[in-house]
Amino acid sequence: MTGRPGRTGRAGSQASAGDLLELVRSGRATTRGALQQATGLSRATVGQRLERLFRAGWLREGAGGPVDSPLGGRPSITLEFDDAHAVVLAADLDTRHARAAVLTLTGEILAEHGGTLVIEDGPDAVLGDLGGWFAELLEKAGHRPDEVCGIGLAVPGPVDSETGRVVQPPIMPGWDGYDIRGRLARAFTERTGAPAVPVLVDNDANLMAYGEQRTAYPDCSAFVLVKVSTGIGAGVVVDGSIFRGVDGGAGDIGHIRVGAEALCRCGSYGCLAAVASGGAVARRLAESGIPASSGSDVRDLLGAGHPEAAALAREAGRRVGDVLATVVTLLNPGVLMIAGDLAGTAFLTGVRELLYQRALPRSTARLDVVTSRLGERAGLVGAGALVVEHLYAPERVEERLLALGV
Repeated sequence: MTGRPGRTGRAGSQASAGDLLELVRSGRATTRGALQQATGLSRATVGQRLERLFRAGWLREGAGGPVDSPLGGRPSITLEFDDAHAVVLAADLDTRHARAAVLTLTGEILAEHGGTLVIEDGPDAVLGDLGGWFAELLEKAGHRPDEVCGIGLAVPGPVDSETGRVVQPPIMPGWDGYDIRGRLARAFTERTGAPAVPVLVDNDANLMAYGEQRTAYPDCSAFVLVKVSTGIGAGVVVDGSIFRGVDGGAGDIGHIRVGAEALCRCGSYGCLAAVASGGAVARRLAESGIPASSGSDVRDLLGAGHPEAAALAREAGRRVGDVLATVVTLLNPGVLMIAGDLAGTAFLTGVRELLYQRALPRSTARLDVVTSRLGERAGLVGAGALVVEHLYAPERVEERLLALGV
């Protein structure tokens, strides 16, 4: 998890310790001399601000770099972000299943667990169970609870990023407006005895997109991920940052009207999710006598080569591809990634058929249509990255250093 692309530290006396850390984390300046050049700070001031970061345990010295002067001399000592001083907890909730993990500050998964958690059981029970999962995972990873610096959570609904609360989520009954941050922080403390830590919450498609873009496509300035599971949602990453809209509703393409008569779980008729999601495909299979009740059941049938499941998945892909032609025309992304339970050959074939038929050649000339690289780990990696970028943002670094007394 490197610093966000495109960010630059403040120049001159305004450049803080947090700005220096950002330059090192992003790789834009990794020696004392390079930091002086990037910020305009004096050698002494750079040294003072770096000393605070060393005392906090956030920086370390690496191997010697190239010699700065053409006249020779000693090689410059490189500076590195020390990712061993803390760990992050992350969880990704689906409607009937969840995954949780302990991650390093650079995104390596140290321990993970997946199991049944039914979102309809309500936030109090689900988040309480997650607290227990986190305690067990920390023990498995060999890390103390007081080493955790924050928790990231992906949920299958629209999230107001300012409050961390879901807003009228169609497939999360009982969660609307609930204080997820507070309950998960308490659950962590109750199960581990450690002090409460910051909790960040975002939509699952957003965090999947964030994790995938940062891991495999860091140079892609416009990246779109579409998750097709029980519902349908999209995550958009522009210039290295998640695009959420004004209150977290961006990317909710599952509720675009497509002219069908099917009743959606949101209460409206004709939504894309009502006819092309994993849940919709499962219902059609069940109506024809094939046992299926969720997107994960459809995924299993597709994996087993079931012909009717494949035919319905391809049809669903065509419906989604029709909508994505508009998305691609509007956003002009470099990468369109298909993820979730239906993200297999049949569905992808259907998407491509309609997307390339309906979108202008100009919109697709430089577009890569791909499937997930991280698979079920994408949301975890994205949730971990969200926490790290929040806690080590320049303005927050200064607050945290003062709280540590350095």
